[in-house]
Parts: sequence; C-alpha cells; structure tokens
Amino acid sequence: MPGEGEPRSNVALVGAVDQGTSSTRFLIFNAKTSEVITYHQVELKQILPKSGWVEEDPMEILDTTTCCIEKAVENLVGLGYKQSDIKAVGITNQRETTIVWDKTTGKPLYNAIVWLDLRTASTVDELQKKTPGNDKDYLRSRCGLPLATYFSAVKLRWLLDNSETVRKAVEDGRCMFGTVDSWLVYNLTGGVNGGQHVTDVTNASRTMLMNLSTLAWDDSLCRFFDIPKSVLPEIRSSAEIYGELTSTSLQGTKISGILGDQQAALVGQLCFQVGQAKNTYGTGCFLLYNTGLKAVESTTGLLTTVAYKLGKNKPAIYALEGAIAIAGACVQWLRDNMGMISSSAEIEQLASAVDSTYGCYFVPAFSGLFCPYWQSDARGIICGLTQFTNKNHIARAVLEAVCFQTRELLDAMNKDSGLDLTSVRVDGGMTVNLLLMQIQADLLGIDVVRPSMTETTALGAAMAAGSAEGVDVWDLSSLMSGNTKGSPSTPVATDIFHPSITSQEREERLAKWKMAVERSMHWDTAGKQLRVPMGLWDTLAPGLYAFGSFAMLLLANLVAGDAFLEPQASVVVEVTLVSNIPIRIGSEKSVQIVLTGTDELPLGLTETKSLLFPIEEVFIRAQLEGHEGEKLELGDKKLRQLKLGEISASLSCLNFFSPSSVLCILYFFLPTL
Repeated sequence: MPGEGEPRSNVALVGAVDQGTSSTRFLIFNAKTSEVITYHQVELKQILPKSGWVEEDPMEILDTTTCCIEKAVENLVGLGYKQSDIKAVGITNQRETTIVWDKTTGKPLYNAIVWLDLRTASTVDELQKKTPGNDKDYLRSRCGLPLATYFSAVKLRWLLDNSETVRKAVEDGRCMFGTVDSWLVYNLTGGVNGGQHVTDVTNASRTMLMNLSTLAWDDSLCRFFDIPKSVLPEIRSSAEIYGELTSTSLQGTKISGILGDQQAALVGQLCFQVGQAKNTYGTGCFLLYNTGLKAVESTTGLLTTVAYKLGKNKPAIYALEGAIAIAGACVQWLRDNMGMISSSAEIEQLASAVDSTYGCYFVPAFSGLFCPYWQSDARGIICGLTQFTNKNHIARAVLEAVCFQTRELLDAMNKDSGLDLTSVRVDGGMTVNLLLMQIQADLLGIDVVRPSMTETTALGAAMAAGSAEGVDVWDLSSLMSGNTKGSPSTPVATDIFHPSITSQEREERLAKWKMAVERSMHWDTAGKQLRVPMGLWDTLAPGLYAFGSFAMLLLANLVAGDAFLEPQASVVVEVTLVSNIPIRIGSEKSVQIVLTGTDELPLGLTETKSLLFPIEEVFIRAQLEGHEGEKLELGDKKLRQLKLGEISASLSCLNFFSPSSVLCILYFFLPTL
C-alpha cells in the first residue's frame, strides 16, 4: 500500500456533500469498493429566535460546504491521491428546509427555515380551512403529504405572508426558492453568473407542490398555496449532470447526483427491491419502505414520497416514509440544555447503569409529533417519575423514546403495505450506540441489521453521482437487479441485534408509551382560549345572573313608559319637579297598568303592553315639567303623560350589584388574578 503522499493511479473517486441539520460534511469514496477514503466535517449553528422557531444562515451552509470540500481534498492529496481522481460530486441534504434568495444579488432574502420549525402552525390552520371538511389529508392524492408545518410550501407561504422583503422580491420577479440542494447547486455552479436553479424529484416531492404522478410542479397545488411557479427550480432526476463546480479546488468537476438525505440512505443501504426498508437515526429518525413503481397512499399517517429516479430515462421508484422529528436531537438536548452528559457518546454509559427505566417515559415532542400522529400542538413530557428516578433512568428513557417512535412507524408501515417486515436495516450516527440498537430490536420484535459502513447517506449520494450518464464510474445494474453476490460495492452487515424480551413485555411497555404520548398532545395552547373548569362555578353563577337579569328586565318593561290607570281605583298624586312620587292603590290587591311608549322613553316601546302586577306601593322617579304643584287624578279616561327617566337603567344597576352578579364577576375574573 503506498505511503503518505505517494501518488496512486487508476482509481476513480466520487465526492459527496452531506449537508445535514447539525453539520456539513464532504466524504470521498472509492467507486469500486464503496470505501470512505477521507472526509471533513464542520458543525452548523442553529438560530432559535423564538420558541418553536428554528433557522440557519444560508451563507453559513454554503461556507461550511466549500470549507469541507477544501479540507477533504487537502486530506486526500496528503494520502497520495490527486484531486483529479474525483470524477464527480453528489449532494445529499436536509429536506424541506426552505431558502429564498435574490437572483440579482445571489444573497438570501431570509434565514433558512429548518424542516422542524413550528412557526407555520397558524398558516397550516388557515390552509386547512380552505379544504372541504377541514381535511388535512385533502392534498394527499396529488402530493402524498398531509398539511403540516413540516413541508416547504407551507414555509414559503409563511414567508410570503410575513416578510415584506420576500413578497417584494416575488412581485419584482427577483425571488428564487429552493431546498438546500437547490441553494448549493446554484452557488457551486456559478451563482449569479449562470448558476443552475434545479432540484431533484426526491426533494421536490417534499415541497407539497410536485404531482407524484407527473413528477412536475402541479398547477392546482401552486394555486392552493398561492405560490407562483416562476420562483420554483427545474425538477430533474436524481442522477444526471446538472453542471460543473466553478469554485473550490474541484473546479470543473461535475455535479451529477442529488438525493434528499433519507432517500440517499435508502440507496446507500441497497434497498432497491420492493419490501426492503431502512431506518436512519440522525437529528430525526426516518423509516423508508420501498414500494417500487407504485405510489402507495397511506391510511395510517405515513408519507408517500419518491425514493429515487436514477437517470433521466429511468423510472421513478416510490416509498412509504415514517418521519420522527426528534431522535438524536433529544440526546443533544440532554447534553446542551440539561447538562446531564458532556458528550453524546456518554448517554450509553449513563443508560447502561440501570436495567430499566422503572416506569419513566420520555416523549420528545419538542416540535410536535410527526408520523403517525401529526399533532403540531404536542409538547415534550417526562412522566412516571418517582423519588427513585435518577439521571440514569432518564437517559435510558431518552433512548427508549427513539425506539418506541420507530416501533409505531413500523406498525403503521406493516398495516399500509400488508406485509410484516422481518428485519430492518439501520444507519446514522446513533447506530454506534449498542444499547440503543438492542433496545430497538427488543421493542420492534425483529432483527436490526447494522452495516459495517454506517455512512450510507453520503454513500447513496456518491452512488447516484457516479452512476450518472456521462460519468459512469459506479455500476449499479447488478445491485438494482438484486444480484449482489460478489459485488465489491455491497456493504456487509457485520452486526445483527436479535430481540431478547417476551412479546407480552414488549406490548405492555408499548401500551404505557402510548399513554405517555396521549398526555403530550394538545399541550401548546398559544393563540387558543384556555378553558379552566371550576366545578359548580361553571353553571351556578351564570344561571343566577341570567335568572336575575330576566326578572329585572320584566320589571323594567312593566314600569317604564307612559302610564295611565283605568278607573278601577281613584289615585291622586301631588307633583313635584323631581321627586319620589308614591302611587297608593288603597285596598286593591292588584291593578292593571298599561304602559305606552313615547319618543322620550329610553326603552323605545312602540306598542301597548298590559300586565297584572300585585303591588301596594311603587316609587317612580319622574320629571314632570310644567306640572309643579298640581294634583293630578289618574283615574279618569284621559291619558296623562309621565316623562320617566332611566327606570330601566336603574333596574339594570340593581341587578349588577345583586349576589348573582357578584358570583359572575368572580367566575370570569378570579382565574386571571
């Protein structure tokens, strides 16, 4: 084997940009052996301007990409290779993350809104109201996806509604939209100087704007979201030459492969046959199941997506996908937010110190719940705590949470496909955790197969780029036909984890997990009125108030208005300017009082009303202008007008200070004090 710096010959290498949520990497593979020759990685900073908001700087995404390319190529040359040995570059990326930029300057118009961002919850609600029956699955038949905060079209709609800069750029025809792959290809192929504005079918299938049948932007979907097609990139296959790098030490090298990260892992795991599945453990967790040429519409909350299209003239292959928002991110939360561990690797040691969580369950619904629930208002909880619980139990509960979520995805996938998986292939950074893999096998009840080379996401992008027409350094024909015998490009499974618990224990633990999930739902009440039940208060106070109001209104209607008395009794009153005038009815037990409305009366009565009202004495506050000192007999047939003032309002005030009113005040205002 040549020493360091010694030149090598007759070797074809393929580079792969792996731009993820938490870091950017560039890996260089041997096209004949699938071996990783070298790589470089840089962590990516997340911006959290508000609770539930997750952003990243598009320029940092680009800068870390070029940095990783330069450093990895420098490493390669140090190992005795030439940079010209790299025949092509593929790109795999965090999907759904939305970037908009100005075509005249090439600069971002807004920070990248990351796929797990929740700011669009109200946008989703408004869009859902536009559907018949308020149905979040209304668009599934066209795009395979439910209305959710997860997908790019909803994020772009939010930008158009909330950013004047973006809205003006669209009006001026300057706005360009794309997922991370589009942003990188545009800049790496020249930017404002002829950069290519393209995406591939796998990334386009995550926007909610591409028709799964035609693999083109759908007019009706664009109208539904009110997004102009002029801002969208051109949709291409996953393996073809899109352009050449115009910068970095790889200037002139072809960019010939694009796959969304989870689809890239499916390719890297060689899941080319119908019924094969893989699960990737990264920031989130994603289980993909190859359904072949048929796009299967899920009835269990899974997503229908494009798995890959490896060539312009090759058919599109579809997949069912289960998506979990938080997997590795909850380990990062344990490290950065809670300070329980100093590195992600420490969680295995901490969790291994106990043999059970002893009833402690952790639901990491930091960004709501994705498949199969799609509850954006769910929030993370830890339940089942006792005085016995310590950080070891919580660490183990964090690992179990990832595995329980995967179990629910597998159950949904088995139901949709009609076939029960007998094993699942795994990859991603978390798969180095042996305890996690064993817990996963226990909770799934099937074998978990971990390949010897866990970098299958980047490998899938490299395979797509190397197999593209015009590059042709990676032969996938035998792999795609299912004949992998003797193929040097086949990753070998070196670790298989078998279930070690009984079916009864498995199902009991799953039932408790579902109870915990139920408790996490509908927790976020932002923008919603929170109803606080208060027992007897719920009915007593409003009932008393309503009854009292009705009684007072009845009395007000009785005494307000112009009054005259039929000659059933002789009543003489002495008039003063403003006074309380006693109307004595003698020995009569009841008298008929007829009230007639006039323009001066506050109640605005327009018809005569009669009511028998048993009463001995009524005091009426009246203003009788021009009749001071007179004695008026109300027993004759002539109508004598009494100009009444605010009798109804006085009665209303009386009701306001009644006991029932006080109860109502307490009922409505005590919870806010």
